[in-house]
Amino acid sequence: MSQLLSGTDPQAIATAAALLRAGEVVAFPTETVYGLGADALKERAVAQVFAIKNRPHFDPLIVHVSDQDTVALYATDIDERAVALMTHFWPGPLTLVLRKRSNLPDLVTAGLDTVAIRVPAHPVALALLRAAQIPIAAPSANPFGYVSPTTALHVQELLGHAVPLILDGGPCTVGVESTVCALTEKQAVILRPGGVAVEAIEAVIGPVAFASPSQADARSPGTLLSHYAPHVRLRLLVPGEPIPCPAEGARIGLLLFKPHPHVVGYAVTEVLSQDGNLTEAAAHLFAALRRLDAAGLDAVLVEPVLEQGLGRAIMDRLRRATAR
Repeated sequence: MSQLLSGTDPQAIATAAALLRAGEVVAFPTETVYGLGADALKERAVAQVFAIKNRPHFDPLIVHVSDQDTVALYATDIDERAVALMTHFWPGPLTLVLRKRSNLPDLVTAGLDTVAIRVPAHPVALALLRAAQIPIAAPSANPFGYVSPTTALHVQELLGHAVPLILDGGPCTVGVESTVCALTEKQAVILRPGGVAVEAIEAVIGPVAFASPSQADARSPGTLLSHYAPHVRLRLLVPGEPIPCPAEGARIGLLLFKPHPHVVGYAVTEVLSQDGNLTEAAAHLFAALRRLDAAGLDAVLVEPVLEQGLGRAIMDRLRRATAR
């Protein structure tokens, strides 16, 4: 079983950094979800991440760096749009897809000539990056395709047998993965909605295009049709559709965006936000899905949210979770 150490302990940070430099993997918190990290410059270390997660090699990893100036070591063609977005949103939940430099192993980037890169906002992640002094390639710290972990205990339950060290930085404050924006062409493209609202990005660089939600884009993780999925079957309700009464004798769960006092008969009900706040709902989403998955339910009905701001990221995750 892995060691679970406090991310506020400088000795724990030093131990984790030493493990990474030695080619081992370490789980650590970011503001979005917990990541499973390895030295992005060591192909053998990165291969361990893929093996532990049972992750297909066509799905690239995000490279985490400690500051904006470090990006030029691993990416090229950093234009005015990239600089503007880095300045406005880093550290933070925005990943930029840029042309890669040859020092990054092909395994990190799924053989592509692009790299997904960001500076995380979590103090433990930043402390680890600064102590290790290496770029850290890190997907979410969970088996591939399953609900992402937002606490250290989630990681321990899922991967504690395979990871030597987990840094505990408390619950993730954003709770959904980073927004991924590709800047390799004239038109910026949102490959995955996430913790930075599209509206905020457009306020900085102007209108963006969107990748097809029904077609995986090899430049970004998290774009497969089925992803972020619990084992229990989910059904996403149509916007405006009344919440039905569950069939008698069935153990049906309900995932609500906000409270509905008169809805009864469900075996388990999870409410993402008491006052309909999208930021709060995003932060609670994955933990709620995990609790529903552990409740022994036949199925779960899911209330949709308005697709604006973080609501776009929430609905992206819910659609992929219900696609299997």
